[in-house]
Amino acid sequence: MFRKLLTFDEAKNALSQLELATLGTEEIPLLEAYNRILSEDAVSTLDIPPFNRSTVDGYAVKAEDTYGAEENQPVHLMVSNVVNIGEIPNVKIEKGEAAEIVTGAPIPEGVDAVVMVEDTERENDDLSVFSSVTKNENVMKKGTDLHKGETALKAGHVLGPSQIGVLAALGMAKVKVFVVPKVAVLSTGSEVTEPGKPLPPGKIYDINAYSLSTAVTESGGEPMYMGVVPDEKAKLRETLEHALANADMVITSAGVSVGPKDLLPQTVDSLGKPGLLFSGVAVKPGKPTTAASIGKKLVFSLPGHPASALLMFHLLVRPVIQRLSGRASVESASVKAVAGARMFSAKGRRTFVMVKLKRDESKRLMAEPVESGASGAITTLARADGCVEIPENQQFVDRDDEVTVVLFRSFE
Repeated sequence: MFRKLLTFDEAKNALSQLELATLGTEEIPLLEAYNRILSEDAVSTLDIPPFNRSTVDGYAVKAEDTYGAEENQPVHLMVSNVVNIGEIPNVKIEKGEAAEIVTGAPIPEGVDAVVMVEDTERENDDLSVFSSVTKNENVMKKGTDLHKGETALKAGHVLGPSQIGVLAALGMAKVKVFVVPKVAVLSTGSEVTEPGKPLPPGKIYDINAYSLSTAVTESGGEPMYMGVVPDEKAKLRETLEHALANADMVITSAGVSVGPKDLLPQTVDSLGKPGLLFSGVAVKPGKPTTAASIGKKLVFSLPGHPASALLMFHLLVRPVIQRLSGRASVESASVKAVAGARMFSAKGRRTFVMVKLKRDESKRLMAEPVESGASGAITTLARADGCVEIPENQQFVDRDDEVTVVLFRSFE
């Protein structure tokens, strides 16, 4: 039987109390840094832009030379120079003159604004200006975006396309990031067969290792698929020892209930100290969930039912991977909805009801329970948009009650 069941909050607290540090840093090429976590502040070593630049195609002018310009009474200036992009202009514009300029080109000495080409007409070197400009109009000043010495990105930032663009603007070809935790993932059970192989009678394909490996990647880790291990104590121990030696964390599925083939809790506990943190959580689904600390490495043993395994990963494992990777743990998005049917809780257990969201005739957002038939139904989470959490001391949520739906994916 299970040892003392921890409440859901006690299980979360047991994990939060662990001293889980990031796994160090490494310097990698900027082009390989997508979705990695910045390990130190990125400080600008230059002003950005490094010079005053035009934000439009047109003519660089002294703003006061355009005052009074109107559509039926243009101001006339002489085009004396052309400013090319990518080079500092070695010219000075005098009163009554203008310089042809393109977007991004440096502003030459002696001017303080740019007239858009749409507001001008030109005949040879004679420029007719039909709209006046003010000082600094259509000019991006030096250091407007970033000043030298200013922090462009804080440590802990997830490096997406925009952030990598910022680092490129700083001239960085390499960037220091946190090391990605390696997470060994394996399935157990003599009835499980790896996808791609013939399916013998009485067996099923390995669902959990594939879905959990993908969830590891989504959480910021690097999955290491360890295959399927039969319910044999010696083989389980050998595989777990190999996983612990080569990964920073281990996730298993199945073999954690109370049947004669459920060997994982005892096997994991025998691998080293401090051993089991908990073996059983007062939740539904996911009651058999087990966690252990072997040395400083965590082993999570999740239920064999696919929906239960993914849900418990989402609730308990994902935040740990985020901590190891240096990624800020972000609460899942949630929305308010109205219960589309009565939802019952399991007595004495925190219950998570899978729901699908839809609008009714009056445009209310409704949370409809997903009929799974059993916690092992593989399509339950695929069909669910999120879950509704019912506390241990609440018997049910009634139809039309307002509920909070924690989202598994974006919903509009």
